[in-house]
Amino acid sequence: MSGLFNRLPGHVRTPAGLERRVLRRLPRVLVVGTVLLALPALAARLLSGAGTLTMVDIYSLSLIVLHWTVVFTVGIGAFIVMVMKGPAYVADAYPLSDAERPAAGLSGRPAGGR
Repeated sequence: MSGLFNRLPGHVRTPAGLERRVLRRLPRVLVVGTVLLALPALAARLLSGAGTLTMVDIYSLSLIVLHWTVVFTVGIGAFIVMVMKGPAYVADAYPLSDAERPAAGLSGRPAGGR
């Protein structure tokens, strides 16, 4: 398995930055944000005593789903930055059959010609 990934010689890894702090804080932000956004619906149910408070529930639920989506998107972005700062890898080289003479493009003319 170690032969699959060949590190680029001489590549310097970039030190971890803001993305690591963001990734560490995301679970807490997810839980705290969800609880805070659910509080209006819970408070409306406790204070009004009515069984159906659909508008408050719908608004709270839609904001919770929006919050989860934002947290997930920020997490993907931070993960991508973290991966891009990691070590560089070299793909295995393969011989090109038309390396000396490039193949014709879609027009039938050689590439770069008029």
